Amino acid sequence: MAELLVERNKGATQARRSGGSSGSELLTNQFPKETGQRFAAVDLGSNSFRLEIGRVEHGNFRRTVYLKETVRLGGGLDGERNLSRQAMQSGWDCLARFGERLAGFQPDEVRAVATQTLREARNRDAFLDRANQALGFPIDVISGREEARLIFQGVSHMLPASAERRFVLDIGGRSTELIVGTGVTPEAMESYRLGSIAWSGRFFADGRLTKRAFEIAEVAATAVLDEAFDVYHRKHWDTAYGSAGTIGAIEAILVAAGGPAGRVTQDGLDWLLAQLISAQHVENLRMPGLREDRKAIISGGLSVLRAAFKLLGISSMQTAVGGLRHGLICDLLGGSASAGDLREKSVRRLVSNFSVDPVQGARVSKVACALFAQIAELTAGTLYDRDRLIRKLDWAGQLHEVGAHIAHSDCHKHGAYILDNVDAIGFTQPEMHRLSLLVLGHRGKLRKIEADLTDFGFMAQLMALRLAVILCHARRDPDLEDLSLQRVGTRTAFILSCRTGWASSYPQSAHLLREEAMAWQRTPWPLDFQCD
Repeated sequence: MAELLVERNKGATQARRSGGSSGSELLTNQFPKETGQRFAAVDLGSNSFRLEIGRVEHGNFRRTVYLKETVRLGGGLDGERNLSRQAMQSGWDCLARFGERLAGFQPDEVRAVATQTLREARNRDAFLDRANQALGFPIDVISGREEARLIFQGVSHMLPASAERRFVLDIGGRSTELIVGTGVTPEAMESYRLGSIAWSGRFFADGRLTKRAFEIAEVAATAVLDEAFDVYHRKHWDTAYGSAGTIGAIEAILVAAGGPAGRVTQDGLDWLLAQLISAQHVENLRMPGLREDRKAIISGGLSVLRAAFKLLGISSMQTAVGGLRHGLICDLLGGSASAGDLREKSVRRLVSNFSVDPVQGARVSKVACALFAQIAELTAGTLYDRDRLIRKLDWAGQLHEVGAHIAHSDCHKHGAYILDNVDAIGFTQPEMHRLSLLVLGHRGKLRKIEADLTDFGFMAQLMALRLAVILCHARRDPDLEDLSLQRVGTRTAFILSCRTGWASSYPQSAHLLREEAMAWQRTPWPLDFQCD
């Protein structure tokens, strides 16, 4: 540790310069919000749940409340990837306590997200149903790349403005995110399925800390991270930053041993490895700076971090104050591109990557939204809610042929699979699943999605999309003059009507619309096509 002692004061100075002394204020952006406005971010991590609350003061966000509870949700996943009842109960209890602190907040003042454990959990819906009620706000399960984007955003906005090329590493309980970017703009992002809880449970399940176990764990971590070598290697960035629990926990141990504040070095990792091996077992760990709740997972976290250092050529890493929750707050504050803008970019990227005909997609989208607007006032919720439904319908129209890149036959099934499994920046997993259902149902029998037709908003979106696909079947702009979609009084039935002579002018379209009406007659939402 002699080298670490020499570095201590220098590291502390760098931490202060980076704004890392308090972690209470987003310093680098002047956010377009009024002084006094309050916002909150909730991060449901695999190891800990976190709540941060703060207010805007003179253009900056200042923390007023920070709560963290060790829940170990990720430790509750069994071999079938189901969360145990005990793990879910711990999560619900924590969120109920967070929910009490959020009483009185408005929906647009709070953002809550869940990460890898709930991305994996097969019974996540059972957990989320009660979790949403306990917290009092919806919880979004985000993709790995969306998590990476938010992490980079949170880290960068807590650092001084700079054009440096930054590398950010975040080792969580069950996933590890790597990002490179310049200033506050991420340029490459990836999420890998390994972390402190997963690796500790896999390679140190019996609690023994042997040299051989660490060697195996590091090799396995390197194998997972190996594809990151070309994009995230040392030659592609100027400064490395480490975010979140694992790296912060390791830094705390090294600082307590006389190492530099605000930095983790290769020498420090070598020293820590030797200390863990000499302890022989987790129960024997008695180290200043090591919290009790970290003992069981420090070995897995260290193995992943050492693998990343070796593979990517890292010799020293600064610990970052910012993280995922700060990225969420930046989104709430409007300090970066809005989520809507990011989703628009993701849709355009999918259209390009899967060679979707953008003209046809835009055509179907326009017609579908026009039809939906005729019955939009019937949907439950506010005007804002209806605007959200129209926007999602717009995206579904643009992407309805995304599966044709695989094969024209059953393209709706291929498209649904793509949208259910692709990482789309700005989208949550439930949002992508909604799009996948619309794409799945845009053609073919309705029976395959009949369970989802109980939702009036979804049903109205799907009806409008299916009718639009039919009207645009010739891949040219359809004649919509006097074409009307209406609800029959207070009933659940609908009528699509057209002007006299329309059917004789467009016989194929009329034929397809009659068949479509017959398909809806077998649902709770019968459709009648009336045209002379």
